[in-house]
Amino acid sequence: MRQLSFIFISLVLLATINACREELYVIPSYNQDTGAQPTQGNIVGMYVLNEGNMGSNKASIDYLDLNDNNPTVYYKKNIYSERNPKVVKELGDVGNDIQIYGSKLWIVVNVSNKVEVATVDSSKRITQINIPNCRYLAFKDGYAYVSSYVGPVRIDKNAPLGMVYKVDTVDFKKKDSVVVGYQPEQLCIVDNKLYVVNSGGYRAPNYDHTVSEIDLTSFKEIRKINVGINPHLCQVDKYGQIWVTTRGNYNNIPSRIYWLAKNKNQQYETIDSIDTPVSGISIVGDSLYFYGSAWNNATATNVISYGLINVKTHQRISTNLFTSPQINTIKMPYGIIVNPISRDFYLMDAKNYVSSGSLLHFKADGTFDWEVQTGDIPGHATFVYKRKTN
Repeated sequence: MRQLSFIFISLVLLATINACREELYVIPSYNQDTGAQPTQGNIVGMYVLNEGNMGSNKASIDYLDLNDNNPTVYYKKNIYSERNPKVVKELGDVGNDIQIYGSKLWIVVNVSNKVEVATVDSSKRITQINIPNCRYLAFKDGYAYVSSYVGPVRIDKNAPLGMVYKVDTVDFKKKDSVVVGYQPEQLCIVDNKLYVVNSGGYRAPNYDHTVSEIDLTSFKEIRKINVGINPHLCQVDKYGQIWVTTRGNYNNIPSRIYWLAKNKNQQYETIDSIDTPVSGISIVGDSLYFYGSAWNNATATNVISYGLINVKTHQRISTNLFTSPQINTIKMPYGIIVNPISRDFYLMDAKNYVSSGSLLHFKADGTFDWEVQTGDIPGHATFVYKRKTN
């Protein structure tokens, strides 16, 4: 869930008060044939997590079948509830992250205060891990790390400090936790350190503006690194730089993207930022693909943009990747993921936040390929790789 604008906050408040699902029933999955031919490669599929509007209990998972044994590429909508019919309330309320670690599929369900674990090959549920107001995942050496707002879902100037939980990926038990900044968001790991951005989103206008550095051996916060206000995402490039997006205050402080690099003491520090709104990113090689959705409360306007940043030169570069006419049909870009092998890419469109969204596929040169209908508010995705055989 990304509180990017006045519109979205309004939806949150309305949904918290009024929304509920009056009937509990399993909506069957169905296939959509893209008509595209699959290509041989190590990527055989992609899971898409649909957040679902808060309060509607409509988080769902779709699956893009890229297996080259099939004649065409198929998109399977709403597979989780069908394959897990005995799970009460299906996936839950507001899906916020989805990742694969080993043979397990991990799904963060934010407002339901849980992390679901399922099998990668069948998406059959294995277990549920209860974590309050959980947000994002990272993995290393047999452990999952989960960021958590800790407190209830509400705007509150006295909202508590957040935490990162350490979970064993074998027995699925919580082993430890560490206090970080306010309303922590995405995490990234470099060497034996974990970095989590602290947004302070519930404490607006007194946003947080830090990145917590955690030593994974002691599982203690070592220090905080200053960035812009209201940070959200962090990803690491091939040079070891950490890229952090900030959302600003939706008024006179705009969204930006910062990069952090190690100094002579081998500690990360903020080097500089690029003055462009960035809401979603995907890094492949030297290229950082992004979209921006810059909402301004004062003018009640939302400016959408797309682009490419060279992570080596730290410059926004000219590109024709986002010039297809179909780009302009996207109402609300909400997710982006780039195939790290072939560099074709996918954009997710949340549309009006309350009805089915879309997944659009573009070839590596930006040529539009196909579009399918998704669940409500598609925002997160992860590739499924071909299993290695002995």
